[in-house]
Amino acid sequence: MRAIGLASAVLLGAGALTSCVPAADAAIRTDFGFSVMPSTVAAGGEVTVRVERNKACQGEAAVNSPVFDMVTIPAEESWATAVVDWDAKPGAVYDVEFECDESSGTAQLTIAGGRPTHHPTHHPTRHPHKGVHAGEGGTFAGFDLKKIGLGAALIAGSLGVAHRFSRRRTDEDAG
Repeated sequence: MRAIGLASAVLLGAGALTSCVPAADAAIRTDFGFSVMPSTVAAGGEVTVRVERNKACQGEAAVNSPVFDMVTIPAEESWATAVVDWDAKPGAVYDVEFECDESSGTAQLTIAGGRPTHHPTHHPTRHPHKGVHAGEGGTFAGFDLKKIGLGAALIAGSLGVAHRFSRRRTDEDAG
């Protein structure tokens, strides 16, 4: 009887662990880093698109989205700018697709509710707004450590409760 309770607790824990992996995050794979900054912009505003140069992305990178014209980042550069269309829908989230050599990936761009007060008359082709965007990648890229910790605590709690109930029932049966 004790083995059945233990096996049930192990299967319950294994099922809970597999349900903690977000399917969307697990399905997205890329061999190079990329970003859109800022990730929320007003219609008519400017965004900087960046690629991380490594073995998987050494050539020219193409960046495309429904809300701006295709941008090409030359092989010797790591960023470029794009101007968001004035008719972009406020509150909408658009995909920004990055392609470099044999790799590709997608980031998201959110359109803010307001519009810039002036129409830009001069559009520099390259204009960094911030320093290098580093630190993403590796094992925990895109994972929220607070959610992982909460999930681990819930799993540990459920295993503890299952073990306690299996022990209590065994003790009652013996008496």
